[in-house]
Amino acid sequence: MSDVVHPSSAAYLDEEEGLSAYQLLKPHWRVTLAAFLGWFLDAFDQVALLLCLPDIGSSLHVGLTAMGVAITAQSVGRILGNTGWGWLADRYGRKLTFMLGVVWFALFSGATAIASSYLVMVAIQFCFGIGFGGEWTASAALLMESVPAKARTLASSIMMAGYECGFFAAAAAQAIILPRYGWRALFLLGLVPALLAIFIRIGVPESPVWLKLQQQGGAKKRRKSGMFRLNVAALQAIAFMAVLQFQNAALYSFYPTLLRDVHHLTPGQVFPLVAAYCVGSLIGKPVCGVLTTRFGQRPVLYVYFLITVAGIIPFVTAQNFVTMLTTAFIIGAFGNSVWAVVPHFLAQRFPSATRSLGMGTSYAAAALGQGLSGFWVPWFAQRHGLAYSIELSVFVGTAITALVLVYHPPELPGEHMEGEVRT
Repeated sequence: MSDVVHPSSAAYLDEEEGLSAYQLLKPHWRVTLAAFLGWFLDAFDQVALLLCLPDIGSSLHVGLTAMGVAITAQSVGRILGNTGWGWLADRYGRKLTFMLGVVWFALFSGATAIASSYLVMVAIQFCFGIGFGGEWTASAALLMESVPAKARTLASSIMMAGYECGFFAAAAAQAIILPRYGWRALFLLGLVPALLAIFIRIGVPESPVWLKLQQQGGAKKRRKSGMFRLNVAALQAIAFMAVLQFQNAALYSFYPTLLRDVHHLTPGQVFPLVAAYCVGSLIGKPVCGVLTTRFGQRPVLYVYFLITVAGIIPFVTAQNFVTMLTTAFIIGAFGNSVWAVVPHFLAQRFPSATRSLGMGTSYAAAALGQGLSGFWVPWFAQRHGLAYSIELSVFVGTAITALVLVYHPPELPGEHMEGEVRT
């Protein structure tokens, strides 16, 4: 990608030299907040399903494996959302696609409350996944293209911390609402995210990188480059996301079910453990962002992977409540916090003209990983127990993710964006 330099770019970068990532990010608080809230609300709606799997299954007269298929259907929807809405974001803008994704997943989250049968539930989760995938793809590209290069890792970690906040909020809501009003009432809250679209419309500007591409003939650039170049950087991004999401889904998707069905905890007792996991991740993600800025992605991620592997067995097998709290915090702080680098990791591996589609395709591969995990974990658990199934899936997923990360692409097409000077 050729260097495109604004007249004031060099002076602007000189000003950046003396500023911290936090100081550089402050003027971009609106887009950072919008990306954070989008992921927060996505998480709330998705985690509400995970927390209520036993209750929904009982109400619809199906078992855990069947409910795992519903999670897989959501993942298939995400594949369409990630790729299709990624294309829309490259063609019509990140902001518009972000807004449409938010409204879409809010409507189908609310529709979950009125699912009358198992098949209807599967269909709704498929449609919810389409909006879920589209929202993340557009918001991640918008954020990475809107903030200064030095602040991207921090912005990435703040955005991804929204998931834990949504996880925490969903756990708190289910502890209060589920015993009193049932699982359907919990999903009615899923309509609230539609309000975020108003904030995006009023307070969030379009990506300056996307606008500049339009001025320079963005459509011609896209036709010239095709969908996106399936080079080694792109292939690494796709493989990395598929195995990382398989590993991560094994960590958290069936954790609430493990606590309720294996450890026989009540929804109220589940909350502090889920809260410890979320607090650990809320602390771990910004720390991961700071550490990767200083030491690089690979060394930090390898340390996080080692701690995850060491902590997974007590995480799922501990019987003492204090040990359960401690390991939940550790797995949140290390096992889940590697996601802090994902938006920045992906943005670097695709050029601006097809960045959203490339990031969306990578996240579609992640949806495949989650879909496989959603089917594999409960299926294997029928024969060997849920705890062992989670352990084995995390071991294998972590090892493969680490192997994918070993390779260093000779070129990162998105390392420098329009308006930046190469150093």
